[in-house]
Amino acid sequence: MVRLNKLYKLIALGGIFLLGCIMIVTPAEAVDLKIGAVNAVKLLDEAPQKGAALERLKKEFEARNRELVAKQKELRELEDRFNRDAAIMSEADRKALERDILNQNRDLKRDQEIFREDYNIRRNEEFRKLQEEIAKAIVSLAERKKYDLVVYEGVIYASDKVDITADVLKLLKSQYKP
Repeated sequence: MVRLNKLYKLIALGGIFLLGCIMIVTPAEAVDLKIGAVNAVKLLDEAPQKGAALERLKKEFEARNRELVAKQKELRELEDRFNRDAAIMSEADRKALERDILNQNRDLKRDQEIFREDYNIRRNEEFRKLQEEIAKAIVSLAERKKYDLVVYEGVIYASDKVDITADVLKLLKSQYKP
């Protein structure tokens, strides 16, 4: 087992040495690579598909959101009634109203949490779809323009010479059908 680890280390060192020799002998200019970089944040912000996804989410959750707003209003009205009339209510009526307020408050919080979870799940699904559309557009552009490498995320700096964000955005806009 120890011999195997030493053999792996020796092979790895040999590979690194060989790579270093090749890099020294072959100047970077001699390697003819076509590289492109894409600003992921800009694409995600400016793609027309993002607006469509947000509109779908708005339509899908609009009715549930209205229900929550109505429940909040109803709860506020009960609380106002309690604050206004508690002093003149009978003990039984006051306790019943308190219990009703507590129950509605608990139900509202639960419904809001379920709403948030459902919305986040759907938003993430739409975000994944958008990322897939962007990835397909990048691959399509890269293949058509014969890029050897396109970097999408994790780029700290890319010069205008290799930045193909505008081209990808143009392609996304042409593919968008409202």
